[in-house]
Amino acid sequence: MEKYLDTTKRALAKIKIAAPERSYNRRLAENFLQMANTYYNDALHFKEQGDFVNAFACVNYAHGWIDCGARIGLFDVGQDDQLFTLFE
Repeated sequence: MEKYLDTTKRALAKIKIAAPERSYNRRLAENFLQMANTYYNDALHFKEQGDFVNAFACVNYAHGWIDCGARIGLFDVGQDDQLFTLFE
């Protein structure tokens, strides 16, 4: 569990929103990031409660939002293909 939480924490720290401030994609990026942070915080909560099944599910959802945002170009992740699933 710690490995997955750490990976997602490092990914969240690395993300920079790539979309221009006044664009629709900026709102999408902010929403993706909000979803990722919410699921990550839920994972921490469930882990503290000893509910490792839901913690594992939440951390995977969090990273899924991050990966999706990186892959479609909402986030600048600096070509990091270790923390993120990039297209090329």
